[in-house]
Amino acid sequence: MSRSDQIVEVAQALLDEAGPAGLSMRAIATAVGIRAPSLYRHFPDKAAIEAALQERALLDLADTLAAAGPNLVPLAGAYRDWALAHPHRYALISGQALHRDRLPAGVEDAAAAPLRDAVHGDADRARALWGLAHGLVELELAGRFPPGADIAAAWRAGMTAFGEHRRQGFRA
Repeated sequence: MSRSDQIVEVAQALLDEAGPAGLSMRAIATAVGIRAPSLYRHFPDKAAIEAALQERALLDLADTLAAAGPNLVPLAGAYRDWALAHPHRYALISGQALHRDRLPAGVEDAAAAPLRDAVHGDADRARALWGLAHGLVELELAGRFPPGADIAAAWRAGMTAFGEHRRQGFRA
């Protein structure tokens, strides 16, 4: 494993443990066992490390969503399950701007493709579906649903609302 790969591995472990706020150059360097200035031999700045982590998270999410298939209910379930299993990775790719200028071409599109495919390529509807899923996940992660709320029912209701438009090309 190259030193750059090792740095990204360590940064991901720190992200998973402490969230995006725990990704300081000093913390990463300490965990790798080097001095902070040495990181700059491998990455020009913290944004480059964040971009590498965003790439990993987007590709992992893309694989998870693709494995769920094109139907809305399993696709939404896979999205929710991934976000809840990886809340800090989710925050890094959805709670702040992506480092699009540093991501390899096609990475963001790979993560969006399963949503777009579920709505037959309609980018506007895919964004609406993503907005619904993102909002529900954010509310759940923040503990904003009232005690005893049936969160799964909220997800089913959202997917049913999309599914009711089957005549317009949606898959339920």
